[in-house]
Amino acid sequence: MIDRSALQKIGAVCGFAVPIIAFGSISAAIVSYPEFSWTGNALSDLGVVPGITAIFFNLGLLIAGLLCFFFAAAGLMSCFKNSVVGKIGAIVFAAAAVWLMAIGVFNENFWSLHFIVAVLFFVTLPIALWVLMAALYLRREVKLAVFTLFSSFAAAVPWLLYFIVRYAPNLAIPEIISGLVGSIWIVVISYKIFKTDN
Repeated sequence: MIDRSALQKIGAVCGFAVPIIAFGSISAAIVSYPEFSWTGNALSDLGVVPGITAIFFNLGLLIAGLLCFFFAAAGLMSCFKNSVVGKIGAIVFAAAAVWLMAIGVFNENFWSLHFIVAVLFFVTLPIALWVLMAALYLRREVKLAVFTLFSSFAAAVPWLLYFIVRYAPNLAIPEIISGLVGSIWIVVISYKIFKTDN
């Protein structure tokens, strides 16, 4: 049976892999589709381009979401084993991972369902970070709590500004900013988990 320390390490490794898979696949999809525009498209438009572009994008999000889920279930859940608030945060983060997988499965051809899961992902991510910030603060890990609070706002603000001032004609820019913020947070926390001896 895998002990808790090994489980945390596995979760951390999954966390390290998330941005590599997510942004690697998105980059590959963009390179394969020169017509893509950061201002004129949503990232999800790549998921319905025939051929290799859709495969890169959809499969990449599916795998990245699965890795995120393992990061939450094995890494965060073990890390916050003695914190009810932390466990709630890990569950919410795992839910965000499920929505990310669903974006890759239900592309824009499933328009209504795609819209719902995409909204759920981008709403759930900052909520998960906010809950985990509270858990870190209660554990007196103040620096990480402040970093997580900043990350939760940084993941949400691009969307708030998009709907308030409409700084871009389409969704790719707020999508990539929010996703990048979430990925940076995952890498930082994965490093902390990986370096922790239990």
